[in-house]
Amino acid sequence: MRSMTGFSYMEKQTDGVSVAVEIKSYNSRFLELYINLGPQLSPLEPRIRAIITEHCKRGKIEVTVREKRDDPRFFVNVNTEAVRAYAAAAEKIRSLLPPGVYAEQSITLETFLKLDGVIEAEKEDEDEKEAWESIEDVFMQTLRKFEDERGREGLNTKENILSYVEVLERSRDAIAALLPRMEQSIKDNIKARFAGLAADGLDENRILAETALLLMKYTVAEEVSRLSSHLSGFRAEIARKTGAGKKLDFISQEINREINTIGSKTPLVEVSRIVIDMKDAVENIREQLRNLE
Repeated sequence: MRSMTGFSYMEKQTDGVSVAVEIKSYNSRFLELYINLGPQLSPLEPRIRAIITEHCKRGKIEVTVREKRDDPRFFVNVNTEAVRAYAAAAEKIRSLLPPGVYAEQSITLETFLKLDGVIEAEKEDEDEKEAWESIEDVFMQTLRKFEDERGREGLNTKENILSYVEVLERSRDAIAALLPRMEQSIKDNIKARFAGLAADGLDENRILAETALLLMKYTVAEEVSRLSSHLSGFRAEIARKTGAGKKLDFISQEINREINTIGSKTPLVEVSRIVIDMKDAVENIREQLRNLE
């Protein structure tokens, strides 16, 4: 089980090439990837996206990779056609001007160097294989460190959640122990309500039938049984290594549903107090689940 939040950063310089990789993530219902690469590494985006998708199932994940070379492969070319065109244009302008207006020395090398298109500078791009080889070691180390951190945080969250599951299990046991008292309380209330009617000649069999129906309606034995089943399912799901967050959230909703039903049906103050503690435990569980993948 892993947390959706994590951070890792590594920087390494080898053979005149400096590579820095940063991976950080936040909570999100779905997987959102934001990959920020320098221009020379842009061919690697599909590969990096595939690797992150393989390792992460949920979360907003930002990946930044930077590469810097001490001796960048930089090329400067002279556009001879542009130079000739500018020179021809200068000659044509000179021929159109009156004598004395044009000064030969006003056209210098610096003038041509400032003209658009005369100098063309470019940096040689790496192919995908070469680019990947330059960053692979640092990137994979950063990813492993990122996964380790998410795993440690996920383990802490798991232990916290299980502590609340234990609260729910103890509370369930306490309610189960009170079931006989709850049913007896229901029976006593029913008897009190029907005592006067029986004295007035109401059929006793009818009273017994109504009593049975009301017991079925107000007893919480079935809810306690379903609650036990959900708690067992929760423990089984949380034992999974990855990708359990969504299902655990669904199970916690079902647990909360059973607790609410028990609270609405119980006639005992003791049970009502237990239900309050159980609702608080479920709320804490659901809050923690928002951090899990």
